[in-house]
Amino acid sequence: MPLEDLLRLAHVIGAAVLLGTGAGIAFFMVMARRTRDARLIAHVAGTVVIADTVFTATAVVIQPITGYLLAQSIRWSLTEGWITLSLILYVVTGLFWLPVVWIQLRLRDLARLATANGAPLPPEFDRLYAIWFACGFPAFFAVTGIFWLMLVKPQFALF
Repeated sequence: MPLEDLLRLAHVIGAAVLLGTGAGIAFFMVMARRTRDARLIAHVAGTVVIADTVFTATAVVIQPITGYLLAQSIRWSLTEGWITLSLILYVVTGLFWLPVVWIQLRLRDLARLATANGAPLPPEFDRLYAIWFACGFPAFFAVTGIFWLMLVKPQFALF
């Protein structure tokens, strides 16, 4: 298999992991939170933290590397409009993902504490959950935009 094909495959798999893990994490956290069961939420949030570390963080590192190597292999300029916009959207996604990682850790810890104390979830849990939930929308739309740009490769000048 030619190097270009391997790079393209790795890049597409990385993109799928980012979108799929993000969607899966969001789904399971939303469903767990709906129960208001601190023990269940603590378990799911713990699993979410592991998934984000193993899958999302790995893909976050691999994506720019495979993207750069693929662009070099194909001789695409990183200043092409669709590539530049993809990179901007990637940074936007990261700006929403980084606080989400911290929030997920905090949500997990708050649910664990409530479980250990036999107490309900504290108001801080709901406040942080609302921020976590809100951060998901711009990140999801940015990733969706990146997928569209990668598939369509519209020709335009960004700068």
